Order: sequence, then C-alpha cells, then structure tokens
Amino acid sequence: MKKDYIFTPGPTPVPLEVGLAQVHMVHHRSADFGRMLSEALDGLKYVFQTENDVLVFTSSGTGAMEGAVSNCFSPGDKVAVFNGGKFGERFVEISRYFGLEVLNRSYEWNVAADPRELEKTIKENPDLKGVMLTHSETSTGVVNDVEAFGRIVAETDALFIVDAISSLGALEFRTDGWSVDVAISGSQKGLMTPPGLAFAAVSEKAWAAVEESTLPRFYFDFKAARKTQDKKTPETPFTPAITLVQALNKAIEMMRDEGLEAIQARHELFAKATQAAVEALGLELFAADRSKAFVTTSVVAPQGIDSGDIVRTLRNEFGVFIAGGQGKLKGKIFRLGHVGYFDQFDITTEIAALELGLAKLGFKVEIGAGVTAALKVLSEGSAG
Repeated sequence: MKKDYIFTPGPTPVPLEVGLAQVHMVHHRSADFGRMLSEALDGLKYVFQTENDVLVFTSSGTGAMEGAVSNCFSPGDKVAVFNGGKFGERFVEISRYFGLEVLNRSYEWNVAADPRELEKTIKENPDLKGVMLTHSETSTGVVNDVEAFGRIVAETDALFIVDAISSLGALEFRTDGWSVDVAISGSQKGLMTPPGLAFAAVSEKAWAAVEESTLPRFYFDFKAARKTQDKKTPETPFTPAITLVQALNKAIEMMRDEGLEAIQARHELFAKATQAAVEALGLELFAADRSKAFVTTSVVAPQGIDSGDIVRTLRNEFGVFIAGGQGKLKGKIFRLGHVGYFDQFDITTEIAALELGLAKLGFKVEIGAGVTAALKVLSEGSAG
C-alpha cells in the first residue's frame, strides 16, 4: 500500500473540514450564496490586512494577475517588472501581451530584488505608471521586501502591484500598511483551499487608474466585479465556484482561530526545520537570503543527479509529491513545500522521504541525519 502526500508549493493539502464544506450546493443568485460571499469578502479583508475592496474571481491566481494589468493600464503605458523567477517572468509576459512598455528589471533567481534598483528606475522614468513585484517567488523560494518597495512607490503616481499568491496566509503581508495598490492571491496555497479562486485587493489609487484604463477586458473586469459584489446581496458577474467559496470560508474561519501571527510563526518554524535538515544532509540551499524564505525551500540538486529524478523517485516510490525547478532551473533544483495545512510531523515525513529517495539515487546520505536536524529545530520551537 502506498499513501500519497502533497508537499508541493501549490496546490497544498486541504483540511478535512475545508473539503467537507463543499458538499452543499446552493444557487449563485440566492440569498444563501450572498451571505456566503459576504462572509468570504470580510474574511479576505482580514487575511489581506486591508480595508480596500477585495474582488473574487473563479480562476487560478494568474487570472487576477491578468486582471490587474488589463484593468489598470492603457496601451503603451510604461511599467517596471522586477523579475527574479518564473512568476516574475509571467508579469512581464502578461504586460507585453497587453501592449505595455515593459522595463524588465531581471535579477539572479537566488537573490531578492534590490529597492535601490527601484529608486534608480523611478528617477530615470518619471512617466512610470506601475511597478510589479512578486512577494514570494514560488519557483525559487526567494522572498522580496514588499514593505520597502511600497514605501518608494507610494511617493510616486505609479501603482504598486504585488503577486502574493503563495505568500498570503503564510508570511506577514500588510496590503494597506505597505501601500500595495493591487494585491493578488489565490485559494490553493496559504489559504488551504482547492484551486479555482483568485483574489485582488484594490486601493482607491488603483480604482482611479481603472477609470482611465482603455485596455480591453471582459471576464476579469474589476468594475463589473465590484458592482455586483457591492449589492445588498453580493453576487459575482458570472457563475462562481460556489463550493470553493464555502470551502474558503471554512479555511478562513480556521485561520482566524489560529491567528495570523501564530500562522506566520508556524511557517517560519517549519521552514527553518526544513532548511536545517537540508544542510544536515550535505545539500545546498538555493536562496541566498533565507531570513524570510518561509513558503518553500528550494534545494540545489546534488552534482550528477537531475532534480527531476528526485521528484519522480519520491513520487513513484513513496507517494511523496514535491516540485522540481521551473524555467532555467529545470533539472537543477527541487522544492520542498511547507505552506498551508502542515504540522511538524508533515515536515519529518517529507525529510524522511527525501533521505530515502536520495539514497536510492546513489547519493551518499546518512539516513536519519535530516530528520534529526529537523526535530531539533522543532523541539526548540513551538509547533503546537
């Protein structure tokens, strides 16, 4: 018998209570669904730490990324995208697709974006309309300093758009406090809900830009979404993923019970335990700065071993699903997830599987060294 374990950076495990919340179907133009959506919108404001409108779309997080571009800009507008990974690249691709002039501020994928480069870019481009940044770059595990970027962009007329798809509900994220104009996320990572919902928290500064934008949009129309959500009985413009909204409400209820600070502390502890285990096994961590890299741990594959072989071995032999590298890192790194619905024993299970998988692939590993290192960190912290 083989049991499957999901340790990817997304989708992430779903609590039983969240899964069971989906069994009851209601009509999307009913008062029942209106109450559910209202509860979800209030809960999302709590998670985003915002008083701004939060819009809900039935899509992956990429849908909200596209919506941020198509609703906030016009053809030829100049935007700076800080691109240090596969999802930074996605912002570049979407912006170019919609005809924006893109300043692609790319940097090495194992380091964080430099706020000084933002200051230089703004000084050299006073006509800049937007700045885009990924908070936690899921493809690398690197975390960018949204707070520092927000302080700089707030002094300009440009919009600050942040991909918080993998960080929301895991890391500290303050939409209003950090002057984020459009904060984007999705259901399937820190929010412990199945894939299929995307969110955008939109500031008043961004709404002013929406009014002036001339880019085409239909399904991801921010104005249409706000108009229906603002009704006495909130609705969505199109048929929503009804059961996912129910699941989201249960997940946010669980998050409220635990508290955002406790959730963030848990993610930090599990990340540090995973990092300690990786180093104890003689492996190299990919991110240069791990002080905030608490969503996923990216590891350089041992010399002579393709990271895809590690991913396949853990999946096929032990039912343990981790992630490989993306883009130019394919075959070079693998990613250990610990975001969302995880406890301390999930961490030790993941590390134990890694030890066995590496040994099977011929890497000299001291069985138990990683697990012992992880347990030491966990025992010194507070995972309960």
